[in-house]
Amino acid sequence: MSINRRTFLKSSIASGLAFSAPAILRAQNNRKYRTALIGSGWWGMNIARTAMQSGQCKMVAMCDADLNQLEPAAAEIEKLSGDKPRKYQDFRELLDAEKLDIAIVATPDHWHPLITIAAVKAGAHVYVEKPIGHTIKEGRAMVNAARAADRVVQVGTHRRISPHNVSGLEFLKSGKAGKIGMVRAFVHYGGGPEEPRANAAVPAGLDWDMWCGPGPLRPFNTKIHPKGFRQFLDYGNGTLGDWGVHWMDQILWWTEEKYPKHVFSTGGRPIKGPPVNDQRGQTTDSPDHQVASFEFEDFTATWEHRQFAGNNAEKGETVGCYFYGTKGTFHMAWRDGWTFYPSGRGQKVINQKPTLHDPDKQNIPELWADFLKAIQTGSTPVCDIEEIHRSTNMSLLGMLSLKLGRSVEWDGEKEIIVGDYEANKLLSREYRKPWVYPEI
Repeated sequence: MSINRRTFLKSSIASGLAFSAPAILRAQNNRKYRTALIGSGWWGMNIARTAMQSGQCKMVAMCDADLNQLEPAAAEIEKLSGDKPRKYQDFRELLDAEKLDIAIVATPDHWHPLITIAAVKAGAHVYVEKPIGHTIKEGRAMVNAARAADRVVQVGTHRRISPHNVSGLEFLKSGKAGKIGMVRAFVHYGGGPEEPRANAAVPAGLDWDMWCGPGPLRPFNTKIHPKGFRQFLDYGNGTLGDWGVHWMDQILWWTEEKYPKHVFSTGGRPIKGPPVNDQRGQTTDSPDHQVASFEFEDFTATWEHRQFAGNNAEKGETVGCYFYGTKGTFHMAWRDGWTFYPSGRGQKVINQKPTLHDPDKQNIPELWADFLKAIQTGSTPVCDIEEIHRSTNMSLLGMLSLKLGRSVEWDGEKEIIVGDYEANKLLSREYRKPWVYPEI
């Protein structure tokens, strides 16, 4: 999305309340943070605009393996702010050349760990998009690197600071829904059978080898880039690894427990059909539907998604979490805010509307303000890397169980699967040379 300078300035004013948290700190610290955007696609630009609207960030550099994304994104940054960011296709060159205060990591998922680790080692604080990585041990390496470098790493799970999510959490914590025995998280979107799309020549300006990076080098296909990578298991973890991280995070944010004990998942592609990667071209290879169960000490959580049949026959929004309590059912949603359906006869349904920002109905400004506050005060950010490492783990464990075809027993303290050598091998993966899997 491209916006003009007038609209941008109006948005900056409108976002004033969202940035009010560090206002006093700004008065004490008028410096502008040298900021770089690594990954200049749709969502990365949402974050970059927010960083500039804060009035505390100067965009000094941008990086993307695809010049077809990088060039127009850099032009928009210059048009909106007057900043003239230097452009790179290799994040290593950027980190070597620029002395950064902040790095925004908004690349495809499989790149998050290596770039985040390199950035904190170079001295930058990092705002990294969710999910934090592709495998569980990558996440632990990210946490350890952030702690060793004493850098703030905020993850883009902005629902932890969205006003209706905050008030919804308070409602649940107050006991107004009663004792919660089960949580059901879900994403239901429509869809149908999938046909292979022909592979294509790599577009001029795209370094496809760099884009694939530590992941396998597949033939280029427009189903993968731009935007489609999350449904390819070489680079993402399907809907559970994408949307699911938000809702797994809402569950862990609510409970006092830090991780599930047992995980089982099943699913497949009965509608989209078997995955294809041959001379005909490629399809996605993630499940078109999936069900996962997570056993905690005091409750059970489930996940379900489907990419067919939509949600027309069911009550409520197509995404979210239902918390089932002794006093009623609480729906933590997105565009609908939250809703409580009491069990007692004659009691009124309660709804709290959301406060969301355009484009894309998000709460990045509030999360960015919290990020700056953490940098300036040394406080722990609301979406700290270790918290969201655990949330990401829930999604990754669900995908791991699906691949194995059996349940796993998770030791969340040691971050190992109990008594299952084959399952523990899936906690990491082999990187494509010359890239080296991060050490814990």
